[in-house]
Amino acid sequence: MNAAPAPSDAGPGHAELSVLAGSRWPAEPRAGLPGIPGFIISSFSPLAAELARRCLRQHFGDPPADAERGQRVAIVLASTTGDIATAAAIASAVDQGRAVPPLLFYQSNPNAVAGHIAARWGLAGPVVCTIPSGAGPSALADAMDSAALLIEGGEADAALVVLADQGGPDGDRGVAVLVGPAAWLQQTAPEGEATAVRDIGSMSGTP
Repeated sequence: MNAAPAPSDAGPGHAELSVLAGSRWPAEPRAGLPGIPGFIISSFSPLAAELARRCLRQHFGDPPADAERGQRVAIVLASTTGDIATAAAIASAVDQGRAVPPLLFYQSNPNAVAGHIAARWGLAGPVVCTIPSGAGPSALADAMDSAALLIEGGEADAALVVLADQGGPDGDRGVAVLVGPAAWLQQTAPEGEATAVRDIGSMSGTP
């Protein structure tokens, strides 16, 4: 996995969008995923939330985002695997005749963690959850297309794109990219971390 260097454009097909910030998981140095109150057993929601936190903090600083821009930021949450651990826990409980913890039903819908991200960061744009048509770079491109449609349709000015996959030989993995107008590059919060993304292509090594 290559380390990613500083922002430019959002790659072919999205010339009017700029990459404002980005993050990836696993991150260096290696660390565990922080838990989220109300989300249990599975690492999927913590993965999506941590990718979003690392990405958004680069541009907006500490949450929430400023109200004027936050209300125009959409969220696109994509996954080729879905929440494997939650689905397995529900299936296991049903097979064994045990009661299924209500929180598992709640978090089995990916809108749950997307809503958590939106509430924590004050993002009031549309929320879209998708299953990409491919894997790897094509999965990120598919999610980017969804974000571009929201922006081009006037429903948002920017979009947080999170691609989170669970399991696999390398464990949980994902990327997050904040894309929006080039003018926003001049509005990075002073306390924001220096961005570490050159373009969409540099993020496509994972998942």
